Amino acid sequence: MNLKQLEAFQAIMSTGSTIDAATRMGLSQSAISRLLSQLEESLGFALFLRRKGRLTPTSEAEAFLPEVSGLVDNMQRVQRMADDLRLGHAGRALLRVAVPTSMTHQWLPRVVAEFMQGRDDLVIELVTGSYDALERAVLDRSVDFAFVRLPTELPGFDVVPVLQVQGVCVLPQAHALCAKRVIQVSDLRGVPLVLLGRQRNLRTELDQVFRQASILPNVRMEVHSAGAACAFVAEGIGVSIINELLANDFLDLPIVTRPFLPVLPYSFGLVFRSDVPRTALAQAFSDLLAQRLRMAMPQVH
Repeated sequence: MNLKQLEAFQAIMSTGSTIDAATRMGLSQSAISRLLSQLEESLGFALFLRRKGRLTPTSEAEAFLPEVSGLVDNMQRVQRMADDLRLGHAGRALLRVAVPTSMTHQWLPRVVAEFMQGRDDLVIELVTGSYDALERAVLDRSVDFAFVRLPTELPGFDVVPVLQVQGVCVLPQAHALCAKRVIQVSDLRGVPLVLLGRQRNLRTELDQVFRQASILPNVRMEVHSAGAACAFVAEGIGVSIINELLANDFLDLPIVTRPFLPVLPYSFGLVFRSDVPRTALAQAFSDLLAQRLRMAMPQVH
């Protein structure tokens, strides 16, 4: 058993798949699978059940995770301290934040840049992924807090509600539907669509909206982030429906947004692990993050 194997196990538990764990650790999927197999062989029991290509944690894995998370966190802290001592940067502060991937395009870098002014000893570690992966990152102490959709899928959080927004229709600039001030679901009959993957909550809600309108959606592409949806819309592949908070971060692309009916409401907030005290640094950055989000989206629906 070694640290890399434990890190791979923690990443799989946090993200829910070897693919996402590989992305987080900067390794190949085969390397992650190999580390997991080595760890299970060393332990003498299975950590996951393999069913139709999916990994389901065993009860042993759930019991093992808290100890592993604490150990990995401490070892990573020791490694960072050793690196800082070697480089002459001892005493640097570390802040770990988790956000959806699509928030890192324009908006979040500006907030980070503002927060880092005058904090030359600060290092920010950014974790990105789906909302459920971000929740797990908080629970396994990989990050100090995360920005997620509310309500949370998992328990164990202190929740700070931040804002509410609606779903919007994203269109290529030259699309015929741009002439409309509001896009209704009936307007999308037969229109090529770029939608988020079926495992996302938004997709489930959209599918229900189409069913209620007796419309079979003409899905041309399925993607896994709002940023990807906007990029393919910009190329004329189709139109999309995403939440307006993330859509606003991609308006530099040749796209336009229109309100979508029926209304799809979304609530967002910051989540902290309920049994871990917040550091002054995490509190300060989360306060700024919430403030800038509310300023960016002043309209509350």
